[in-house]
Amino acid sequence: MCMHRTIGLFVLLVLTPVFFAGAIHAGNGPQARTIVVSAPNRDYAEVPVSITVAADSAFKGVSLRTAGSRASVPCQFMQKGDTVRLTWIVRALKKGSSKSYRLEFMSAAPAEDRSGVRVEQGTKAVDVLIGGRLFTSYRFADGPKPYCYPVIGPTGKMVTRSYPMKDVPDESRDHKHHRSFWFTFGDVNGVDFWSESPKAGRIVHRKFEALESGPIMGRIRSLNDWIAPNGTKVCEDVRELRIYRTSAGRLMDFDVTIHATEGPVTFGDTKEGMMGFRVASSMDVDRDKGHIQNSRGETDRDAWGRPAEWCDYYGPVDGDVVGVAVMEHPSSFRHPTYWHVRTYGLFAANPFGLNAFTKGKVRDGSHTIPAGGELRFRYRIFIHKGSTGKAGVAELFDAYRDPPKVTVKEPF
Repeated sequence: MCMHRTIGLFVLLVLTPVFFAGAIHAGNGPQARTIVVSAPNRDYAEVPVSITVAADSAFKGVSLRTAGSRASVPCQFMQKGDTVRLTWIVRALKKGSSKSYRLEFMSAAPAEDRSGVRVEQGTKAVDVLIGGRLFTSYRFADGPKPYCYPVIGPTGKMVTRSYPMKDVPDESRDHKHHRSFWFTFGDVNGVDFWSESPKAGRIVHRKFEALESGPIMGRIRSLNDWIAPNGTKVCEDVRELRIYRTSAGRLMDFDVTIHATEGPVTFGDTKEGMMGFRVASSMDVDRDKGHIQNSRGETDRDAWGRPAEWCDYYGPVDGDVVGVAVMEHPSSFRHPTYWHVRTYGLFAANPFGLNAFTKGKVRDGSHTIPAGGELRFRYRIFIHKGSTGKAGVAELFDAYRDPPKVTVKEPF
């Protein structure tokens, strides 16, 4: 049976799901439906799928089972009135094949499942635990911008640098503004939000719009204000992290929308941005053990300032090779993004620094959001074991840009 748990204020987010199908109507009582997930174009090793349905608002639980079997499929639901969004993981779906599921709305609530992804709020951070073990902490109140630290990979070791939050032997100590995993930019209406100098802007957490735990994923949705050094608000963002429980590494979707609430917002052409990681120092290319690989086949130094659908940074951490792959969704602004990825460990997606990256060979990359407008960025992050090829990063991106098809059939 599916399980649903919401912490704090719950808001049903209108996201682009893996696939949106027509509504299922439960009417005055539970009605079974057949949901078919098919793979017309490619194989899928392991991929989250979602569907938005309509159901009787009085139901308390959902049952999803493999058609023709009594086996229960773990899934998660988010409810808003008579609308429900279901999410589950599909595995080993071959090209040309399909899987059928029996969906029912139940009058009894399922038992709480604490083995999935837990989201636990503290005074300064929200901890995300997968299977009872810490994956990351979303730190919203102890720095000049929200950031995630630590970020722990599938081997149980950190894949991002600890400095400046903590001094660790043999780590580099440059660029104190490279806080593990973050989102910001170096020129927004002329304000530098990238650095942490006295003249820099700050991104201030205002509130959480949703904190959710469940057997399939954890969800953090927050509202943040971008504040100039003089205290003036420049814009705001709504960001959502969805952390899935998968068997192959750590999978996370990061969705950010900038809202021009105070007037026009211009992102300038600078290399200093935007969605960034600072990988563990042992992974650095400059230490002759790490590597950078992008979707266009460019590696290491040659990957800097180049456009690509995805980029992967991998190297050794305590004897194991691990990697951080960032994939940009095709619907994201100015896809494929450029990459501010350095051999000393910085790793950032930046769609605005076109002129800066190409030394004047490409048009100016500045972009203005009109007053009242918005701009959306979407990424999937895969923290994995092994090299880019061994981890199947290219295949995972294909599953992200071209997910399985989900359809609904008549009642049983």
